Amino acid sequence: MLLCIDAGNTNIVFAAHDGKEIRAEWRAVTETTRTADEYAVLLSQLLNISGLSFGDFDAAIIATVVPSALFDLRRFCRQYLKCEPLVVGDPDVDLGIRINVDRPQVVGADRLVNTVAAHASYKGALIVIDFGTATTFDIVAENGDYEGGVIAPGANISAEALHQAAAMLPRVAIQRTQSVIGKDTIPAMQSGLYWGYIGLIEGIVTRIREEYGRPMTVIGTGGLATPFYKQTSAIEHLDPDLTIRGLVQIYERNAAKCGKPVE
Repeated sequence: MLLCIDAGNTNIVFAAHDGKEIRAEWRAVTETTRTADEYAVLLSQLLNISGLSFGDFDAAIIATVVPSALFDLRRFCRQYLKCEPLVVGDPDVDLGIRINVDRPQVVGADRLVNTVAAHASYKGALIVIDFGTATTFDIVAENGDYEGGVIAPGANISAEALHQAAAMLPRVAIQRTQSVIGKDTIPAMQSGLYWGYIGLIEGIVTRIREEYGRPMTVIGTGGLATPFYKQTSAIEHLDPDLTIRGLVQIYERNAAKCGKPVE
């Protein structure tokens, strides 16, 4: 069985894939000080709930945008899964795509993983919107190559910045309001954050399509995608497991390098 690890700035997702489907998936807060042993304690309990154990895994793959987390995630795989994990971004990892940007080495691993999965699941040119700590808009060519993108502040970051910068404004949850015009501070803030973000999504998608000059399908993914999906026609598909599927596909492409036993 394969353990997929997607370590983002806010959350880290673990998923168990049995070769056919995702058997289980767990989400935890990303803590850069967490040790390999602490990952083991956390994950052993989650595995137990799902009727699994470390012994069920013979391979692992990691994608992370948090460099300081990689050392202990790699050590966790070596020590507790007894395998050498594949790490997206390592020079010998074949993604099967070209990265057509000025500095390919600095593109986030999650964005490349999403590109691989999106091309495998959808036809034509694509825009992948990943709603996380940042909201990224990534362009996937018809042949699957990564063509660049847009990085915007995530919705939760925007809400926190508003609270931190304005003494009289509280923290608020990101949620759809029934009306755009708020009659009190909290609904006014929620309206600005939610409908302002809808405007950001629609505006950027429109400009990307105009600049790219051909039809593009838009896919939404990431932890904050659901509140915005179906509230705007700009997002055509919601695909919450996109990143995990991409990790599985990259593992399968590099299977000969994965799962090497650790003595």
